[in-house]
Amino acid sequence: MVQSLSALARSKGVARVRSGGEAGAKGVYSTVEELVALEAAARDFTFLRKAPVRRLLAGRHESRMRGRGLSFEELREYLPGDDIRTIDWRVTARTGKPFVRVYDEEKDRPALILVDQRINMFFGSRRALKSVAAAEAAALCAWRVMNLGDRVGGFVFNDTEIDELRPHRSRDAVIALASTIVRRNGELTAASTVPRAPAQLDRVLATASSVARHDHLVIVISDFDGHGPATRDMLLSLAVHNDVIAILVYDPFLLELPQSGEIVASGGALQAELPFGRGSVRAGITDFARRRGRELLSWQQELGLPMLPVSAAEEVAPQLRKLLGQLASRGRRR
Repeated sequence: MVQSLSALARSKGVARVRSGGEAGAKGVYSTVEELVALEAAARDFTFLRKAPVRRLLAGRHESRMRGRGLSFEELREYLPGDDIRTIDWRVTARTGKPFVRVYDEEKDRPALILVDQRINMFFGSRRALKSVAAAEAAALCAWRVMNLGDRVGGFVFNDTEIDELRPHRSRDAVIALASTIVRRNGELTAASTVPRAPAQLDRVLATASSVARHDHLVIVISDFDGHGPATRDMLLSLAVHNDVIAILVYDPFLLELPQSGEIVASGGALQAELPFGRGSVRAGITDFARRRGRELLSWQQELGLPMLPVSAAEEVAPQLRKLLGQLASRGRRR
């Protein structure tokens, strides 16, 4: 029951959501225009430097491990130790001196952006709901990847369906992803009778694994409701042959509970009213939220993949810029 607090809370200060998606309901529902406008904000992101791959969210770049092939760079005279298989025999015959062909390994890394639009994301205490913050994070990542020359696609999922968008290298691909997110975002409503589906997170990770067999960038944007050992294992499996980033979208409400009022929480069949005025109730909720956050953030150390906490209560672009910049700084020190 406690795990559903963020999805079904009703309290003073908690965002009052409308009965359905409405254009212009800023912070409650996303629009394609708003997500397209984030292209400019994504241009100055700094991304993780990670050996042997130079940058985690970069597109074509040198790599000793992953890549689509070799691109010719130059001809130069043969030096002791050069692989004789790289000798250009035509140039050697024409000049009378041995020349070798030098190549750069070029990396084309399709990006799959997994965007959570389940009912548990339909919550927010200020600025925006988690579902909107996830949409913004997805758009920022998609624009950055596209502007670096890589293909963009992904999976947008709610409690019952998973929409797949195959990666393409074009603005249309980013706009198609944004449109799918907005459509699913607009279907969210506080009056929804669709049962919560905690297992949907693992299902979409399994689906992504069947597509991203190697050399992909996989970005998972979610509050990770329903995570468990299987989630951890699938992320680890994905990270073996791909680059993986997890963006943990959260709302600070459960960490900063008001001194009075009440919250109604539901686990589906039952409901409970939790009074904030009681210290034991406040302590229990806050302790749960902090333990859950620490568990998810510990995956960064355990799995070696970035777990970036993004608050829905603040502008998303500055947070991502700062978090990715910190990762880049740590990468340079390694």
